[in-house]
This record gives sequence, structure tokens and C-alpha cells, in this order.
Amino acid sequence: MSIVEKAQPAAEKNGADAHPRPRASVAPRPGRRVLAPTAAFTAAAAGFAALYLAAGAPSPLFLVLERQWDFPAWVLTVAFAIYAIALLAALLVGGALSDHIGRRPVIIGSLVVETVAMLIFVFAPDIGWVIVARAVQGLATGVATSAFTAALVELAPAHLKRLGGVIGGAAPAGGLALGALLTGFAVQFAPMPTLLVFGILAAVMVASTVLMVFAPETVPGRPGALRSLVPRIAIPRAARPEFAAGVPVVLAAWMLAGLFIALAPLIVRDVFGIDSGAIDGATAFVEPAAAAVAAILLGSVAARRASLIGSAGVLVGAVMIVAGVAAGWLPLFVVGGIVGGVGFGASFSGMLRAVGPFAAAEQRAELFAGVFLVAYLGFGVPSIIAGQLIGPLGLLATVLLYGLAILLVALVGLAAQTRLARAARAAR
Repeated sequence: MSIVEKAQPAAEKNGADAHPRPRASVAPRPGRRVLAPTAAFTAAAAGFAALYLAAGAPSPLFLVLERQWDFPAWVLTVAFAIYAIALLAALLVGGALSDHIGRRPVIIGSLVVETVAMLIFVFAPDIGWVIVARAVQGLATGVATSAFTAALVELAPAHLKRLGGVIGGAAPAGGLALGALLTGFAVQFAPMPTLLVFGILAAVMVASTVLMVFAPETVPGRPGALRSLVPRIAIPRAARPEFAAGVPVVLAAWMLAGLFIALAPLIVRDVFGIDSGAIDGATAFVEPAAAAVAAILLGSVAARRASLIGSAGVLVGAVMIVAGVAAGWLPLFVVGGIVGGVGFGASFSGMLRAVGPFAAAEQRAELFAGVFLVAYLGFGVPSIIAGQLIGPLGLLATVLLYGLAILLVALVGLAAQTRLARAARAAR
């Protein structure tokens, strides 16, 4: 099968079609060339991962910029958290937009804005412009996230249907991991890491935009696009029990991710006494990388079981991380990140797979926007609070309190999942 297929007029579809038509719910305009189903699904998965690769990339660079521009350490967490705040705002305003105007316009527009953010990073003269770039990046990612997540489910060919939900859970974590790792090595070995990293990312966003121009549309337009911009998140009634039980699970998982992406470079330098861009990147890499691998490997596990495994993994990982920081032992901290990352990947993928079937296509983006809203509350808000506590309490005490908070939320999540599992067994 060719990668690109030419859409034929409806009258011809019983005649000269040389290739199977894309598995999309909306017929493409006559004459418009579209990607074949597997190619379109792959392009969407790569574009989604690229957004999060860009999100993880600045983390190892922040310490370099701190030395270069001489700003207080707490500003690092502001630069990190502004991304999450902007993303949350974008989810609230634009999370359901693709249910009304289609997935492609939202994704393409978001990728263009993301390209602008990468260019702001390249030319930023001070930390203020870096914070602006992070805000623009957060807006682009927030609007695109629910559209991409829904598109992955809808674009997946029949033999990859389960993989659509799995990729939706794995791509954000995998992107964050690779972004942190590659930037860490660029900081260590490249003479101009900011230009290198964000120049390449700008090119990647342009390529992703071009590919999505040729992707098929998967939902028809419907009225109410302007009304959908009024901030709200609506969870279908049938999905609410699963959604409510998954809230603490997702919160704990993303709190753990926030700890690694936002604070790992500071922890490595100030707690463990290591000043190395490569080590910073590798440390920030392990937790989201483990999450991505776990989401893929556990994709065939039932959603409830995956959520239970994930909750337990986040719980154990948080204990190990706190113990590693308290003891000043980096290997225990890293292993805790790996264990917690497995929990992250299993629980978040399980949550997406658990709630997804309860939403019709025209509600799917709004439902996933609700999931990611919870995720980024856990990702961003604790990091903001941690940034404010570093000054009065010190980094060590702040990290210990952060780890304790993750532990408590993970316990609530494990209890909620266990209760639903027991109810399901009793109902059989």
C-alpha cells in the first residue's frame, strides 16, 4: 500500500479506487491526497511525542541558563510551572474544540504555535523570554493534547486499535524522557546547546505540521465551536465512576513526573553534589522513560489491573525516592524513579483505556481534556509550591515533603482502584 492515497469522488468509489480508503469517519474532499491509515496513525503518534519531547527539553538547560543569567533558583520552578499553567488554561478553553471543528485544524494550528515557541527559545535574550516561550509552548500543547489523544484512537487501523490508547498514554512520557536526555547530552557536549536543541525541534515541528496536513479527518464538524471555548470540562455520566477513581491515580503519577522533570537537575547538583549536564539529562530521563516502556508493555493488560499495578508502583517509587534523597544515595533515587515511572505508565495508560470507551466520538476530546487537566494539575501545581518552599525550607526538606505528598495521594488512588475492582468482582 502506498503511504499517500488520493481521495476519489464518491461516485467513483465503486470503480477505480486502487487502494483501500483511509479509515476515517469523514470522507476527504475530492482530489485531496491523504496519508494511508497506518502512515496517518504513525504521523499522529510521532507528532504527539514531539510535543512532549519539546516539553522535556528545557529541563537540563535551566541550570545552564541560571549560571549564564544569574537568577535565583526558585525562578527555575516558575519557568517550569508556567508551562503547566498555560497548558491547563488551554485545556479548559480549547480542550473540546476539535470535537466541533475537527482534529486536523486544531493539531495543525497547535504545531504552528509550537514552532513559534521553539524559535522564541532560540532567540531568547534572558529568562523572561524563556518564560514567555514556555507559556506559548504550554498553550500549544494544551490545545493539541486532547485532539491528538482522540485522533490516535480514531486513526488507528483495526489491527492497531488497542495501540491507539496505549500510545496516548506512552507518547507524553516518552517525549518528556527523550527531550530531557538529548538536551542533557547537548549541554554536556555541544558548544551551543540552546541553538542546537531548539533549532532541531523547530524543524521537527515543521515536519510534523506538513505530515498532519495530509492526515485524514476523523470527526465531522458540528455547531457550537465558539460555545465550546467557554472554560468547562464535561465528563459523560457513564464515565464518571471510572474517572473519579482514576483522579488520585493520575495525580500521584504526574506529581512524580513533575518532581523528576522540574527538580531532578537541582537535586543532582545540590543534594548529590554532581554538576553534569549529561547526568542531569539521564536522571530526568529515567522516570518518564520507564513510564513509556511500561505503558507499551502493559498495553495488553486489562485497564483495571494496569491501574492497580500503576498505583502500587507510584507508591513504592515515592518511598524509594524519599529514602534516596534522605540518605544522599543517588542509585536509590534513580531506582525509585524507575519503579515510579513504571507505575506512571501503567496507571495513566490504564486510566485512558478505562474511560475512553464511555465517550462517543463527538465527546472524546472533551473527556481526554478532563484527564489531562487532572494530570497537569498534578504536574504543575506541586512544582509551583515546591519552588516557593525551596527558599525558606531548603531543597532537601522541600523534596522530602513533595515525596510524602505523592505517597499520600498514591495511597488514596490505590484504595479507590481496589474498591472498584472488588465491586466488579462482586457484580459477576
